[in-house]
Amino acid sequence: MGALRSAIAAKIADGKLTVVESFEVSEAKTKLFRAALDKLDAGKTTLLVECSQKLSENLYLGSRNLAGVELVLSSEVHPYDLLRYERAIFSKDAIEALQQTLKKFVSKRSKAATEAKQAAARRRLRKCQPSTQ
Repeated sequence: MGALRSAIAAKIADGKLTVVESFEVSEAKTKLFRAALDKLDAGKTTLLVECSQKLSENLYLGSRNLAGVELVLSSEVHPYDLLRYERAIFSKDAIEALQQTLKKFVSKRSKAATEAKQAAARRRLRKCQPSTQ
């Protein structure tokens, strides 16, 4: 998860990450989708990230024939994808879902570190206490 966090930070620092309200399109037409991406200054290669609950058939059909464009779910986004594509465009729901995933990972990691410190402290205490036998 650290690599994913770093890849996202790099995209933000380079100004290559965009968040849109949604990817709603009225029709599953590649031409309409290309026009929308051009308005967002998408560039040659673009990674589209959508939340699995919001993935529509129109989005899938409209984006699948675009050269240099890949659509992935927020639960499947990989650091390599973020680095490989020039631009990354996230829906608002996708970035929020990814943030929640990253927060959970940090919480688990900090909890594990705290538990490890407590266990080490208990071991040190046992060594310092005299044996009662």
